[in-house]
Amino acid sequence: MLIRRHCRNSVLQGFGLDAISESVYLTVLAEPDSTVADLGLRLDLNEDDVRAALDCLQGLSLLRPSRESPGALCPVSPEIALEALVKHQEAELVRQQNQIAESRAVIAVLAAEYAITRHASGDVLERLADIDAVRERSVQLARDARHEFLSLMPIGAQSAESMTASRSADRQMLERGVDVRALCLDTIDRDPATSGYARRLTRLGARVRTVPVLPIRMIIVDREVAMVPVDSEHTALGAVLVRGAGMVVAMRTLFDLLWERGRDFGAPRARDRHGLTGQERELLRFLYEGHTDEVVARKLGISTRTCRRITADLMNRLGARSRFQAGAQAAERGWFHYPVPETDVCVDAPSS
Repeated sequence: MLIRRHCRNSVLQGFGLDAISESVYLTVLAEPDSTVADLGLRLDLNEDDVRAALDCLQGLSLLRPSRESPGALCPVSPEIALEALVKHQEAELVRQQNQIAESRAVIAVLAAEYAITRHASGDVLERLADIDAVRERSVQLARDARHEFLSLMPIGAQSAESMTASRSADRQMLERGVDVRALCLDTIDRDPATSGYARRLTRLGARVRTVPVLPIRMIIVDREVAMVPVDSEHTALGAVLVRGAGMVVAMRTLFDLLWERGRDFGAPRARDRHGLTGQERELLRFLYEGHTDEVVARKLGISTRTCRRITADLMNRLGARSRFQAGAQAAERGWFHYPVPETDVCVDAPSS
């Protein structure tokens, strides 16, 4: 006999059920035809508590609307319902792991920006005053690299002249067996200089991947030194050379996170299980954060016109009446989280 089962701790608490909701669920499993009044009487609950428990159970898909009796609810098999909840928890765990990784990436960027604003001693930071100094030091870092040379390259981050100047140093690095890896934007094909540079690096034996968004221009050499711009929006202001294990390791963590999420340069774009490309997912995230079309376009390396076209398409797919509503609906559906591992994808040609 099910008497005041809600007085003990819930064994299904890990699935989001409190003791009362669990008692109601187990009672309905045993007696599917129970009414709200029946449940209240059997479990010593008032009607409001019973209805709240039923709403909770329906929200967790442990109860479903009856096909035979409109307005009534039927229990879903525990094996089916709880397995679905386990899968949801697994997905939530992946989301939390992604969030932790993204937090570490934010720490890396903030650490670099903090160090720059504090103008630490020359033993830790070295200020490069202008583009010429940055170009010269980039080539020097490539020539001095012993083990690895890693770079984040937003579109337009390097001029054609700078990439031409580094050609010899790149070749020499690869001939020495240095691990050369570069991360560019998915929209690299829109920038002839950067895409040409990536093709040349690939032919020489370097590895190049692309991602939807890059937070900053950056070079990391041998886990010992990193170079970042003083102002990512105004590269003409020069850069800072950062030394010191703590900051460089943090920046390397950022690179590793982005590298794992990248696709090989030239590979077709894939859509995730929600039907989104990486670029579309990031665009929705930016809409939710309230960025303007101009800012979103700059971050994604696309034109404002293309940004508005993609935004209109996503709003249509979501049935949203505004840009923010599109972002909010995507957030509610969990579309911002990187799928790990990426499955159930279909090939999609690069957007124009």
